[in-house]
Amino acid sequence: MVRLAAVLLVALGSPVAADSSAAGPLRLDLNRLDPQEGSCRLTFVVENRLAALDSLVLETVLFDRAGRVAALTLFDFGELPEARRRVRQFDVAGQVCDDIAQVLVNGVAACTGDSLAPAACAAALSVTGSVEGVEVSQ
Repeated sequence: MVRLAAVLLVALGSPVAADSSAAGPLRLDLNRLDPQEGSCRLTFVVENRLAALDSLVLETVLFDRAGRVAALTLFDFGELPEARRRVRQFDVAGQVCDDIAQVLVNGVAACTGDSLAPAACAAALSVTGSVEGVEVSQ
């Protein structure tokens, strides 16, 4: 099992975004990558200051170290209450954590709650990454 020492040193109480003044009201942080048997577990911390969300689904692309698309997937973050922090984990089958170089939030596939449209969630979304050596963008 490959050890991701830098990842394991991430403090769980650390801020979601390095510069909260530049972050949007819907903050997404890739907080950890953990190898699992036959997959890689991605752990995200979400802070929702937009509105109560019944559902948030993000189209996400994982790129390998050579810049090739390794996986294209939908991550369903489920219900996200307003003004609360939530942690969500997703296992990507067949993916080796050390091979992930970039995580791209390609778009908002669904966003429902309090009369919101996906465009409103997309405009409010800001993404960061706490995993050393992995770029996170949108």
